[in-house]
Amino acid sequence: MMKNVHGHTVDHLGEAIVAGRYPVAVALPPEPVLCQELGVSRTVVREAVKSLCAKGLLSTGPKVGTRVLPSDQWNWFDADVITWQSKAGLTPEFLRDLQDLRRVVEPAALRLAAERATAQDIAEVEAAYAGMKRAVEEGGDYVTHDLRFHQGLLQASRNRMLVQMSKVLGALLRTSFEISTRRKDGPAQSLPLHRAVLDAVIAHQPDQAETAIRILIDGAKDDIEEVLASRRRLPRLNHPASRLKAA
Repeated sequence: MMKNVHGHTVDHLGEAIVAGRYPVAVALPPEPVLCQELGVSRTVVREAVKSLCAKGLLSTGPKVGTRVLPSDQWNWFDADVITWQSKAGLTPEFLRDLQDLRRVVEPAALRLAAERATAQDIAEVEAAYAGMKRAVEEGGDYVTHDLRFHQGLLQASRNRMLVQMSKVLGALLRTSFEISTRRKDGPAQSLPLHRAVLDAVIAHQPDQAETAIRILIDGAKDDIEEVLASRRRLPRLNHPASRLKAA
């Protein structure tokens, strides 16, 4: 769905703040300057500032103007904030925070999925797994199917809050899968691990499902730490997902 003028203005300012183009604790340019820079009205700028205040990026007050808040006050459960950080570049701190979150959330979600998954949930995850397998065997977009697999399992938890958190985890999952895909035979080696997760959910075995997803998560953590230690460039999430070559 196309964003309106307000949405584009929020995106523009949000990306600029997260990228550090407006320093912390320094006032934003005056409204007339922003209006001229962005080509929008004062009303649009004011509404965008209100939205960014709600996301924890800005604060406003008499005599101090509109100022950028430190990143530890940003709402990291807001999908827009995650998207802006992804575009600005994923930092080691950001990835490690999200990895910790994944280790807390996914095992618990998989226990619920093993108890609650419907036939439709299983069919969706099976389709994602088939796409992963096809990409390994014939080449193609493995990452998108891998993301669909994990988000489908979160959906199968039948917990609305966990489903919402899948939006936050999406940046980490995409990055993790991109990194693992770059490893020689990484996707092929991970397929049986994904199959074990899915089989445990199908069999309604919460303990086995939790154990299987922890093995996958720990492997992804090792992949990320290896890349961080090597100082190789992290994937850019505003680019299309990488594709596997045919075997």
